[in-house]
Amino acid sequence: MTIVEQGSGPAPQAAPDLIKETTTQTFVKDVIEESKRQPVLIDFWAPWCGPCRQLTPILEKAVRAAKGKVKLVKMNIDEHPAIPGQMGIQSIPAVIAFVVKAVQAAIDLAEQAKAIGPASELEQKVAANPLDHQARFDLATALNASGKLAEATDQLLEIVKRDRRWNDDAARKQLVQFFEAWGPADQATMDGRKRLSTILFS
Repeated sequence: MTIVEQGSGPAPQAAPDLIKETTTQTFVKDVIEESKRQPVLIDFWAPWCGPCRQLTPILEKAVRAAKGKVKLVKMNIDEHPAIPGQMGIQSIPAVIAFVVKAVQAAIDLAEQAKAIGPASELEQKVAANPLDHQARFDLATALNASGKLAEATDQLLEIVKRDRRWNDDAARKQLVQFFEAWGPADQATMDGRKRLSTILFS
């Protein structure tokens, strides 16, 4: 721990601004608003997570060394499970860099999911009429909200395959929003991008 303290240098007042804990209530202000001004790293952690305790001091040291070019926001997922749930965080430690778009995309998708209701009803609609693209589109949004990223991708790719121009290319645009929310390094993003390219360019 002494090594980390040395990294803060002669101005310890800077640390609270560069590194802070966030809550479900303050997430928008601490992460989304802040990421419009500069990159923000969010460190999802929990007290029982041993690797988190090793990683966090390294992140803090790196952020202090960057001298204000990036901020670190920490979120205890035990106390505040809603945001990591919306973003599909399934294991920790998880560190995500926000440069506006990713967070906004995740929150927009969560809002959409709230408005459309449970996935089970939508699954029945799609089973009854596989050409009901709107039901399939809504199902993809509901699946994404419950962390079923691959299944959500499948549904949107099915629309792209069947009718690329449906609703002004809505299925492809929604997929792109999924990829923004999940982040470029997520396996679901990489797989989905490959499969989308195959359909578009075949």
